[in-house]
Amino acid sequence: MLDPAVPQLVVNSRSLFFSWLPADPGAAAALVPAGLRPHPDRQVFMNQYVVEDDSQTSGFGAYSLTYLGVTLSDADAPEGVNQGGWWTHYVASSSRVRDYALARGAPALAGQTTITARDDALVAETDIDGVPMIRARVRAGDTGHATHNGHHRYLTALHGQLVSSVYAVIAEPVTSFEIESVEFLDPDHPVYALRPQNPLTIAWGYYSPRSSFAYPGGLAVLGELQPGSPGAAPAGSPGPAVGVVDQSVRR
Repeated sequence: MLDPAVPQLVVNSRSLFFSWLPADPGAAAALVPAGLRPHPDRQVFMNQYVVEDDSQTSGFGAYSLTYLGVTLSDADAPEGVNQGGWWTHYVASSSRVRDYALARGAPALAGQTTITARDDALVAETDIDGVPMIRARVRAGDTGHATHNGHHRYLTALHGQLVSSVYAVIAEPVTSFEIESVEFLDPDHPVYALRPQNPLTIAWGYYSPRSSFAYPGGLAVLGELQPGSPGAAPAGSPGPAVGVVDQSVRR
């Protein structure tokens, strides 16, 4: 198992990253722990990405991943450009990636993500335990010369505590981009609570054939999760894993 305190680097993944307004804002907000503030529009974000080859990572190997969650207010990444988010689902094809993510508080599940392209048409599909769950259809242009540089911030629950990670990102988005549809295929799965409203309203997004990012080496502790919150630990549970948390931040 990879040490969750050790940073990891991923380069040149194919990434479809965007946000929408949910069909059921109350259901989306209910997935956020008490004490955190969902975005006023209850925006949902999703990143579907594929890492084709072992040489593109520092230790993960080739894998695919989809993560989803709810955008937060008052939890911006450094520079204040990108809003932070609460991860609700983290679907990885690799057991090595899942184990690493679980040890850092991510709600990791087993599943597969594919991104297929034909001319300017892209289809990104995510399954969980072999069951199709999410399908996004996109029109995408050529890779541009501009880059998306900055940081993303994600909050998770680890042993009943709220923790934060900041991820450095460099992506090369395509010049033109349009989300045509986003389908949530299984009404009985909990991820269905994040389905988009009809008509589809996209808040922001991009597709990048070359997206690189780093998992930081430590987590910042923000405080105890309130009892009953998603991810809260029962009384008497152990504290954060030794070597994962490298600083303490109280808000």
